[in-house]
Amino acid sequence: MEVTFEHASSHAKMATLRIEKDESIHVLHPNQIVAFQGKSEQREDSLMKLPSMYRKKRLIQSRVYGPAQLMLGLPEGYSMSVVPIGEEDDLLYEFRHVLFYTGGVSFTSHLQNVKNTLITQDLVKMQFKGPGTLGLLTAGPLYQMALDPKQPLYVDIHCLIAYPRNAVLRLCVYGNTLASQHMNYHWEMTGQGHVLLQPCKPDRKLDEHMKNDSLLRRIAREVLPFGGIFIK
Repeated sequence: MEVTFEHASSHAKMATLRIEKDESIHVLHPNQIVAFQGKSEQREDSLMKLPSMYRKKRLIQSRVYGPAQLMLGLPEGYSMSVVPIGEEDDLLYEFRHVLFYTGGVSFTSHLQNVKNTLITQDLVKMQFKGPGTLGLLTAGPLYQMALDPKQPLYVDIHCLIAYPRNAVLRLCVYGNTLASQHMNYHWEMTGQGHVLLQPCKPDRKLDEHMKNDSLLRRIAREVLPFGGIFIK
């Protein structure tokens, strides 16, 4: 399978997938298919299995057989990254970020503990086995960062896309008292291998701070009790 982006950039709003004969892909967000070139019978839609329905908040998935070509539209503010999956791949992924995977890729689920589930609002992680390819939909380009067995890496829970199955994770905040009171939960991570991160996330406070508010209004919103609610 060949993947190209408009203007040869993964920041483009359109990705073209060329599927060769004897190849196939599973598209987990069929509404993002904006154009298809091939025979009608080469696309088969089916109901997702119940666990996938729960995790993806979707009912339908599509399977497209080659030779064919389709174009996937990317939502505003999102990027698509293509990740090769090997037979010994041990990364656990956030399933909601998976846009497609190629035929030959299988996956298994791994349950989180109750505490992590309540905080992350995600019951399971998914481990994929290849050989094949995974298409990920992320807020901004996908980045890779190495783990260290002793030096912890702190990652915002909303920015972590995938991590090694044997990594050691602990939910935490860090920094001094003021810092820990004004941050999202982070994963404190140690181990071998690397993690995949998205650099952006929805942040209403950042949007507000980028507006041309007066200094006094911004200080009052941060300092006064319930200032963020009453001071608009």
